[in-house]
Amino acid sequence: MKEILIRTLSGIVFLIVVIGSILLHPIAFLFVFGVFTVIGLYEYYTLTGIAGKANKMIFVFIGLLLYGLLAFIGIGKADITYALFIFLIFPLVITFQLYEKEINWYHIGSIFTGYFYVAVPFGLLNTFFAFSYHESFPGFLLVSMLVIVWCNDIFAYLTGSFFGKHKLFERISPKKTWEGFFGGLLFALLSAYVMSLFSKSLSVTEWLVLATVIVVTATIGDLSESMLKRNAGVKDSGNLMPGHGGVLDRFDAVLFATPFVFIYLKFIL
Repeated sequence: MKEILIRTLSGIVFLIVVIGSILLHPIAFLFVFGVFTVIGLYEYYTLTGIAGKANKMIFVFIGLLLYGLLAFIGIGKADITYALFIFLIFPLVITFQLYEKEINWYHIGSIFTGYFYVAVPFGLLNTFFAFSYHESFPGFLLVSMLVIVWCNDIFAYLTGSFFGKHKLFERISPKKTWEGFFGGLLFALLSAYVMSLFSKSLSVTEWLVLATVIVVTATIGDLSESMLKRNAGVKDSGNLMPGHGGVLDRFDAVLFATPFVFIYLKFIL
């Protein structure tokens, strides 16, 4: 009972922080997810064990710079041409890797994987404010995406718990089932339909396609993080949220879905 109470309270605080930052101001969201970026990258580099503590923080800082660059471009505070600074990251990472006691070229690939896995998706989330200029408030599409992800997550778990029989990917995540997947998809589609009733920029069909894209990619993201933790031999990526784990645990689905949602909103619609 105590564990359920702690999990519920920490979940409420998490929702207040995330949704509150979206409703407050894009800069507030930028700051909050900058913090999540730092913690998420630190968790990732800890799980992969690719760097000593000193250099780990340097690589995290470089990832934060990448996040900030994408975020400021996304909310219109920096010109798109500043994205060229991204090309400086590669020589920077190699330079600092030279000072590692254990020299391993493959570690460089893992470092960049962290940037594409954590910093880039979190940075792209800030661009969703620009996509919502026809909506009732600036963060509408961003809130909607998170609601769809969370509906999928919650109802996939509930449906799988009650009706799950056929394993989805037992080798990586033994508890996930096809029944849970389709249950999550159903409720994600329902939540997307509700969002379409208040939307001015996307049609009902476009919302349903968006929800499908989110569910498929979010599920792969969930499985990918499970694979990462299984490889590291841990249950949770961190202990930021009591009863919920770390940043990677809470945002595994969002991190994977965000680039696909960005492409869908930016280039397909």
